[in-house]
Amino acid sequence: MRRFALAATTVSLLIGACSSPPDQSTTTTTLADATTTTTTPTTTTTRPPGTGAVSPLNGLPVDDEALLDRRVLAIKVDNHPSARPQSGIQEADAVLELLVEGGFTRFVALFHSADSSYVGPIRSVRPTDPQLISALGGTIVMSGGQPWVQQIAAGHGVSVLTEASGGSFRIGSRSGPHNLYGDTTVLREVADTLGYPDEPPQAWFPIGDWDTPAATATTVQIHWSVSDVVEWTYDGGQYRRRFGGSPQEWVDVDGERGQIAADVLVVIGSRFYLATPPPGVEAAPIPAVDTVGEGPAWIFAEGRVWEGTWRRAFPEDAFTLLNQDGTPALVPAGHPWISFLPQGQLVEFD
Repeated sequence: MRRFALAATTVSLLIGACSSPPDQSTTTTTLADATTTTTTPTTTTTRPPGTGAVSPLNGLPVDDEALLDRRVLAIKVDNHPSARPQSGIQEADAVLELLVEGGFTRFVALFHSADSSYVGPIRSVRPTDPQLISALGGTIVMSGGQPWVQQIAAGHGVSVLTEASGGSFRIGSRSGPHNLYGDTTVLREVADTLGYPDEPPQAWFPIGDWDTPAATATTVQIHWSVSDVVEWTYDGGQYRRRFGGSPQEWVDVDGERGQIAADVLVVIGSRFYLATPPPGVEAAPIPAVDTVGEGPAWIFAEGRVWEGTWRRAFPEDAFTLLNQDGTPALVPAGHPWISFLPQGQLVEFD
């Protein structure tokens, strides 16, 4: 992908510091100076979410309003090569992506108004997850996790369902640990049996009419590590995901496949740290990001890009998005894919 200055057709941005200096044609943006970038002129376009009840997670209309009066299930989905293609993420209200060990990422599929009978492979919790899910009042569904990490979830007051809780199942066509799957309807019943809260979530991001930016972005590359680069290409309706030069797919219970896609891409630049176990616990540190504070943010939708900042004071809070002049910004309605990208990693788009 070619690199030009900010005013050119291709933009390359660094979140935080990078180990090597950028070339002369690359514009860099750090957490400290993200609010000082020149504002791009915009034209206003309305993307109404529809009439009647809408999802607080994506702003899209919901036929059965009763589906909004219940908890969010946040299902941890593996993204190891042996876990692909994944299942159920194409049916989620929204999907989160976060870095784990070895440069790999994992997904969190959020099910609120949506359901799926076949979601997986389900994997273990990580320290960043409770900090995000507590804002939704949701229940995390996972295979398990180190006890000290599960205690972090408990400290945030987040309800947890593990394989031992019931509601998940192993499939014979894959080997462990990439063979644990779940049915959201059954998982909701298990959560009810355990007496977990069943309250609807707040709107995690402000969703509404979008001031469509003038800057185009039909190709987006997110560099999770040197070798793990995700590419999203806009096809005129959605952004479609590629990894390793090939389309990354989902597969349903009947074997039907499709390319992973999203209506809206949100990239949140977050402070990277290593979460360490408490004294006396022998365990390796785990990569994590801090989603409380502030930092740079990007929204990609309709083949366009918005640049601004995010803020959040407490884990229980929703995210506030700000334009470069400090005024509140909105995320357009549509199924979002939200990447919490650590400092030092690269975002490219043209």
